[in-house]
Amino acid sequence: MNVDKAKKRIAKQVKKGFHGYPLVSLEYFGKANSGKTPDSASEVVISYTEEEGAEPQKQTFASGGDAREDETIQSTLLKIIERADAKTVTEIDGISAFRES
Repeated sequence: MNVDKAKKRIAKQVKKGFHGYPLVSLEYFGKANSGKTPDSASEVVISYTEEEGAEPQKQTFASGGDAREDETIQSTLLKIIERADAKTVTEIDGISAFRES
């Protein structure tokens, strides 16, 4: 699937807002340079929560470039959302910096 088409379909799900569970959440991560916010996402974490109060199941996908522009990753995220029959899809705005260990 074309990366733009996959991104648009994911964005459409996000715009619907909260409609209950199951819930799928997306968060992109990248390395911050000199304390600045990251400009490229090298990883995306997708979380699946079956019901309120349940522990989310998480899966991480890494990319050599920007995960937001990786056709394989975006298509896979969309397939996970569709197969999970998610009623709600959320996405954390922007790119989160990796936490220092």
